Amino acid sequence: MSFGTDPRRLVRTNSPDTSHAAAESVDTSRLEQMVYEAILKFGQRGCISDEVRKVFSGYPYSSITARYRALIDKGYIEDTGERRQGLSGKNQRVMRAIKRDN
Repeated sequence: MSFGTDPRRLVRTNSPDTSHAAAESVDTSRLEQMVYEAILKFGQRGCISDEVRKVFSGYPYSSITARYRALIDKGYIEDTGERRQGLSGKNQRVMRAIKRDN
C-alpha cells in the first residue's frame, strides 16, 4: 500500500508561506494509514465520519477528515452511497474500506 500525499497538493499555490510550511510538516502517510485501518475495522457495515473521529478523539478534526479524499482517490476506501445520521442530525456518507492485498 502506498499511503501519503504530496504536500504541494495540500495547499494552493498562492497560499502564504506558513501554509506551505504546515503542509510539509504533516505526516500524511501515517494519518492515511491510521484512518484506513480504523475504517477497515468497521467491516462491511462501514462507518460515518463521526465514528472515525470518535476513534481519534485526541486528533484535530481536519487531521482526520482531510484523509478521506486521498483514500477514496487511491481506491482504499469507497463511498457506499448509503447515508446515516450523524451527531449533528445531518446525514453523512457511509465509507467502507476496500481490502488490499499489497
